[in-house]
Amino acid sequence: MKKILVLHTGGTIAMSADAAGNMAPGAQNPLDSYENPFSGEVQLETEDVFNLPSPHITPARMLQLKQRIAKAASEGVDGVVVTHGTDTLEETAYFLDLTLPNDLPVVVTGAMRSANEIGSDGLHNLETAIQTASTPDAADKGVLVVMNDEIHSARYVTKTHTTNVATFRTPTFGPIGLVAKHGIVFFESLLRSTVCPIRTVVDNVFLIKAYAGMGPELFEAIAQPTTNGVVIEALGAGNLPPATLPAVQKLLDQGIPVVLVSRCFNGIAQDVYDYEGGGVQLKQMGVIFCQGLNGQKARIKLLVGVSAGMSADELARFVATANS
Repeated sequence: MKKILVLHTGGTIAMSADAAGNMAPGAQNPLDSYENPFSGEVQLETEDVFNLPSPHITPARMLQLKQRIAKAASEGVDGVVVTHGTDTLEETAYFLDLTLPNDLPVVVTGAMRSANEIGSDGLHNLETAIQTASTPDAADKGVLVVMNDEIHSARYVTKTHTTNVATFRTPTFGPIGLVAKHGIVFFESLLRSTVCPIRTVVDNVFLIKAYAGMGPELFEAIAQPTTNGVVIEALGAGNLPPATLPAVQKLLDQGIPVVLVSRCFNGIAQDVYDYEGGGVQLKQMGVIFCQGLNGQKARIKLLVGVSAGMSADELARFVATANS
């Protein structure tokens, strides 16, 4: 019999709607009364780590969750399921992916509809997450996100719709597996993975989105001694308006790592254009190009690397590609 630890952290999956349709955390998690549908095959242990809406989740809470999962690995469990609010689910999942070894299956899930809404998806997602975590093939694939009968890698999945139950998608690559009628089916695996087992997390790693006509003001505002890193969602393949360049250079001169991704939904950032503010110039300045991650994921990776005390060269190699 498989032993699966279910860790609840809050979110819509743990909420109920009132008469007006407004959702909020209640005094009791509705998942606490969940009956194991896999009795005889899977032994469930359930624990409420915290009960927070996902906008309240911080890197410190992610680290707390990581430490609990790491402890579970020594308690004889065969897999872990985490229930989580969907707004920041992809960030927590990727944080866990970066900081936990891959030998223990870890699956993150949530819901887009609260427990008492018509068509609530929470229990179904929880059941499919338990199925996935108890499947031997789920090991060595990194942290997984299971929603709406699809299995995604935490590395690339993102929330794409504010309310649709099919909100979680993996741009460019698609899901790595499916929950079928007769079991779990995987189609892809990660090429490689790097684990960074941090013990603390730093603050003040910022995310800024570029836009037409952008000036230096936002970059100047965060050019502080307490700033530990900046991620820029740049234009197109990886370009910035010329007016931002002096302020970006100031950040680099202060030893603050600056990471660049594209604000585009698909594709990767590259040093392609050789004009003022183009990717060629930005890379020559010392900006780190991160390929394959969106802005929020790149921020998590930069935060983890800085928290690990990496040197500038180590950090550049660590952040430069999502495929590690």
